[in-house]
Amino acid sequence: MSTARTRAVRLTRWGGRPVLTELPQPTPTGEQVLVRVEAAGLCRSDLHVADAAPGGLPYRIPFTLGHEIAGRVLERGPRAVGPAVGERVAVYGPWGCGRCANCAAGAENYCDRRPDLDRELAGTGAGLGRDGGMADTVLVPSGRLLVPVGDLDAAQAAPLTDAGLTAYHAVTAAGRPLADGASVVVLGVGGLGHLAVQILRATTTAQVLAVDVREEALALADACGAHFATLLRTDTVRVLRARTGGTGAVAVLDFAGSRSSLELAVAVLRAGGELVVVGSGGGELTVRKPGALPPGTRISLPFWGTLPELERVLALAREGALRVEVERYALSSAPEAFERLRAGTVRGRAVVVPD
Repeated sequence: MSTARTRAVRLTRWGGRPVLTELPQPTPTGEQVLVRVEAAGLCRSDLHVADAAPGGLPYRIPFTLGHEIAGRVLERGPRAVGPAVGERVAVYGPWGCGRCANCAAGAENYCDRRPDLDRELAGTGAGLGRDGGMADTVLVPSGRLLVPVGDLDAAQAAPLTDAGLTAYHAVTAAGRPLADGASVVVLGVGGLGHLAVQILRATTTAQVLAVDVREEALALADACGAHFATLLRTDTVRVLRARTGGTGAVAVLDFAGSRSSLELAVAVLRAGGELVVVGSGGGELTVRKPGALPPGTRISLPFWGTLPELERVLALAREGALRVEVERYALSSAPEAFERLRAGTVRGRAVVVPD
């Protein structure tokens, strides 16, 4: 039995600050794969999890945080499939049952899980009720959840497993209208939004209009290829509608999900448009006929993305079409990274690297 130890950033009580602790290094059995972590992204979802009230989430504490993971295969269980020991990989974060129709199609983000029948399915994935990658090592349930990354920098690969994947999935949720050169609005140019701008430019002919409340975010939008970027002001609706020729945007990708962002989204969307709500900022929409929503509006609430989509996102990064704006922190400095994220001062994506 191994006596190796691993450091991990753990959530030990609901509403409490994550703590850095030391645990026995796990040994993979069956189909499991042990990955030596090279980088782990930090997401606002981690704050939502840490700040949850007791009973607010269907997870059992304690567990290790971190659902954006890249590293190297360290050890495989006797029935493991996929990448070999020593191979560098990204970890697909949604861990489903692996058996239902959605999982079989690579969409474990939409697993028909039955946690009441299988305790292992009580968490939705890495760092979300099950031990994640903000640690020296992470135990992955199956090699099917690993995607080779070649020589892609781990600090780039890790955020792509959620920030990049979720942004890509949101773009695909907007569907066909983005192919005709019409206008799409990106609300919130943070960890996900700045990647959405790049994905839109790389995969569509849409005119990309970006909105944020921070000047530095607008500079980031410009650097990522947005055709136009503006602060959220009292005249933003008029400005954006003018940019669309007065008809409105064919799609709005809302990475904030706040009251103000949803109000703006409804005001700038054209009839028959696509409203894609990604952010979890606590805003609410009233769906009513007749009502404020333009006629023909289609609303989607995408969650994460599929395994095939992750493969395409990583391919875009290797081709140079996608680059994450990264702030790096040592694992021992993870609490500082959490506080900067909480304060809204992180530019792009915070990434924790074992030191």
